[in-house]
Amino acid sequence: MARYAAATALATSLAFVLASAGSAFAQTPTPAKPQDRMVVDARELVYDNDKKTVSAVGDVQILYQGRTIEADKVTYDQAGKRVVAVGNARITEANGTVITGDRFNLTDDFRDGFIDSLRVVNPDRTRFTAPRAERTDGETFIFEKGIYTACEPCKENPERPPLWQVRSARIIHKKAEQTIYYEDARLEFAGVPLAYIPYMSGPDSTVKRKSGFLSPKFLNTGPLGYGIGLPYFLNLAPNYDLTITPTYLSRQGLLGQVEWRHRLMNGSYTIRASGIFQQEKEAFLAAPLGAGDDSFRGSVQTNGRFFINPRWTFGWNASMSTDRWFYKNYRILNESVSATTYLQEAISTAYLNGQTATGWFDMRGYYFQPLTSTDWQKQQPVVLPVIDYNKRVHKPSFLGGEITINANVTHLTRDAAAFSQLPRQTNFLYTGTTSTNVGYSLYDGCAVYQKNTCLVRGLAGNMARATAEVSWRRNIIDPLGQVWTPYASVRADIFSVNPDTTGYPNSNVRTIVDTSDEVFGRAMPAIGLMYRYPFVAKTNWGTHIIEPVAQIVARPNETNSLRVANEDSQSLVFDANNLFEWSGKFSGYDRVEGGTRANVGALYTGRFGKEAFANLLLGQSYHLGGRNSFATGDLVNTGLDSGLQTDTSDIVARAQFSPLKGLFFTGAARLNSTTFEAQRIDAAATYATSVITAAVGYGRYEPQPELGVFRRREGLSLNGSLLVTPNWRLRAGVLFDLDKYKYDREIRIAQYTSWMASPTTIAQPRYVDSRLMQTASTSFGINYTDECTVFDVSYSQSYADRQSGATKDTRTVMFRLELRTLGEISYSQNLDGSTVGDGVTSSTR
Repeated sequence: MARYAAATALATSLAFVLASAGSAFAQTPTPAKPQDRMVVDARELVYDNDKKTVSAVGDVQILYQGRTIEADKVTYDQAGKRVVAVGNARITEANGTVITGDRFNLTDDFRDGFIDSLRVVNPDRTRFTAPRAERTDGETFIFEKGIYTACEPCKENPERPPLWQVRSARIIHKKAEQTIYYEDARLEFAGVPLAYIPYMSGPDSTVKRKSGFLSPKFLNTGPLGYGIGLPYFLNLAPNYDLTITPTYLSRQGLLGQVEWRHRLMNGSYTIRASGIFQQEKEAFLAAPLGAGDDSFRGSVQTNGRFFINPRWTFGWNASMSTDRWFYKNYRILNESVSATTYLQEAISTAYLNGQTATGWFDMRGYYFQPLTSTDWQKQQPVVLPVIDYNKRVHKPSFLGGEITINANVTHLTRDAAAFSQLPRQTNFLYTGTTSTNVGYSLYDGCAVYQKNTCLVRGLAGNMARATAEVSWRRNIIDPLGQVWTPYASVRADIFSVNPDTTGYPNSNVRTIVDTSDEVFGRAMPAIGLMYRYPFVAKTNWGTHIIEPVAQIVARPNETNSLRVANEDSQSLVFDANNLFEWSGKFSGYDRVEGGTRANVGALYTGRFGKEAFANLLLGQSYHLGGRNSFATGDLVNTGLDSGLQTDTSDIVARAQFSPLKGLFFTGAARLNSTTFEAQRIDAAATYATSVITAAVGYGRYEPQPELGVFRRREGLSLNGSLLVTPNWRLRAGVLFDLDKYKYDREIRIAQYTSWMASPTTIAQPRYVDSRLMQTASTSFGINYTDECTVFDVSYSQSYADRQSGATKDTRTVMFRLELRTLGEISYSQNLDGSTVGDGVTSSTR
C-alpha cells in the first residue's frame, strides 16, 4: 500500500505540473491522452517543500509518451522544470533505442537535456558512447568526444576496444534529417588509429534510401593507371533513383557512369551507361586487335522484368558497346556477359513467358556480341524469334498415362559463314598487320573447303525451322511387379534454308553443301516400350534394389541430315543421363534420331543406415535397324566420335556413393565396347562440414578428330576451405592441366623444325621444361566475417592458356572491406598479366 501510494502521489504531482503548464494556453482542460499519461513506480516518495522538489527513490520506473525511464533516484525540480535521474539511469525509447548514463538532466517532458557517461544502443545494434552528451529539440543528439561502432562488445572483456570504431571530437545525430555527422574523426581498428577523416556524414539506422556519396571504388591497371571512382546516389523518389559515378583514371581521363533504376507497380527496369574519351589510345592495340584507334568508347546496358498477370511475364537483358574490349578494359559490370575459358560474349535477349501447372510458353530473341578479337561479329547469328511451347495432359480418359505436346519455332540470320578446319586449325580468314605493325591471324578458315576437311559451323543467310511433336507414355505395373512403359510419338519439322553465298568467305560453302534456297519437311513417328523389374533385398547392413532396364524405340530413317543447317544440336555427349531418353540423344531440334535402337542397362540403389546410400547405372545402346543417325555426319559432323556411331555403342556408367553425412563421391564414364578403354571420365569427391570443405575433380576426354578435337583433354582440380576460428576462414584451389606437356612438345618440335630450315634468320628456340602436372590456375584467399565486419583478400593466377590464345599469365589480387553501416571498399589489381583478346598492348601489362 505504501509503494502504491508513493507511486500515485508522484504521478499526481508530475501530472499536475505538466497539466498546469498547458492550462495557460487553454481555458478548457482536455483529458490526457492514454499515451500522455504518466505511470510511476518507486519504493518511496520524498517531498522537499523548501527546494520544491519531489523525488522517487528506489527502483524507479517511469512510463511516459512511449519512453521508459529507470534509475535509482529521480528528482523533479518544480521551479526549474527539470528532471534529474541518477544511479543506473536508463531510458528506453519507443523505437527500442536504449540510452544509459551516470546522470540524466532532462526537461520535464524528457525530450532535451544533458547526460553524463552516455551509452546508446540502437535497435540495429549500433552503439554510441561519450563522456557527455546533449539532446536538443527532442531530436538532435550531440556527443562530445563520441565513439561510434556497429560491433558487439567483447563478452569476456567489455572494456576492450571493439574491432573497429569511429572516434570523433563531436558526433551530431539529427533525427529529423536521419543523418549522423562526424567532426574531426579517426577510424580505429582494435584501438589503433588507421585513418583520419576531418569530416564525414552518413545516414542513421532508420534510413533505407537517402541521397549522398557511396563508398569509393579504386582500381589500378597498366593501360588505365590509377583510378578512383566516387558514386553519388540520388534518391529521387521511393520507387526510382539515379547513381552517378565519375571515375578519374590517371592515364585515360574521366570515365563517366550513370545508373537509373525504376520500380513500377508490376515490375522494374534498370538502365546503365558508361563512356570515356581516351587520353592515351596507344595503351590499347590498334584495330582489329583492340580499340587503340578509337577516341570515344562506351556502353549501354538495360534489363527489366514485368508481370502482366500471375501467369505471364515479359522482360529483357541487353547490352551494347562501342567495341568488344570495353567491358574488360575498363572493368565495367555487365550482367549480360557470359565468360568461360573458351567463350566470352555479351548475350542480349528479350522474352515473353507464360506458365501454368501443366503448360509453358516462351518467346524470345537473342543477339550475341563477341568480346575477344578471335571471334567475328559477322559470324554471330541474330536469333529472332525462338518460340517454345510445352503442354502436358495427365491421364487422358481414353488412354491414361500422359500426353506431351512440344512445339518450337526458330529463325536466325548470319552475315558470314563460320568454318572449322580438320584435323586441326591452321588456316585463318584474315591475316595482316595493324597500323602499329602487330601481326594477326583471325577467324577460322579451311585450307581446302571440302566436306572431309572442313566443317561448317554456321551458314550465312536466313534459316528457319518449325517443329511440332506429340508424345504419349504410360506406366503399367503387372501383378509380378514388372513395370511396362509403352511410348508413341509423332514429330513434324518444316525447314526454310536460304544461304547467302555472296562475298568471301560465304562462296566457299558451295563446295561443301547444296546452297540452293529450299523449303522442305521431315516427319518422324516413333513407337517404343520400356521394361523394368525391380528386385528388392534386405540385409542386416542395408536395403538393396537391383533393377534391369530395357528399352526399344523404332523410328524410320532420319532424312535430310546434310541439308539441315545444324545450329542447336552441335553439343552431343553420350552418357548415362541420356541413355534412356525417349526423344533421342541429340541436344536440340535440328537433328533427330532415326532407325531402330535398343537401350539396355541395370540400376542399383542401396540404403545403408540413416545416412549412407549408393546408386549405380550401367548400360549400352544397340542400333538394330535402319540408318544410324550418329554414323552420318552433318555439316559439323555431330554424332561422329560420340560412342554411338557403331551398331554397338560404347558402355556408359554413372555412380554415386555417400558413406556418411557430408562425404559424397560421384563418377561417370564412357568405355569403348571392344577394348574397354575410357573415352570419357568425370569424377569428383566432396566433403563438407561447418568447419572444412574439400573437393577433388578429375576429367579426361579422348580426342575426337572428326569434330576437330585432335588431342586428349585431361585435368585435375583441388579446392577447399577451412574454418580456423569462428570468424576466420581460409580457402585455396588449384587446377592442373595434365596434357599440356604434349602441346609443349609439339610446339618445341615445330619451332626446331623451322629453326633447322632457316638457322640464320630464325632465333634458336628456348627449351621448355614440360612437366606432367602443369598448373593451369591457382587461387587462395582469407576471409573474416563477424556481426559488424567483412574482410576478404584473395589472389588468383590463370596461366597462359594455349586454347584461348593467351601468352602471359593473369595474376589478380582482390581486396574487400565492409564495415556495417559505414560502407564497403573494394580494390582489384592485375599484376603484370593479360587475358586473351583484351586488346591491350604488351608494353602496358
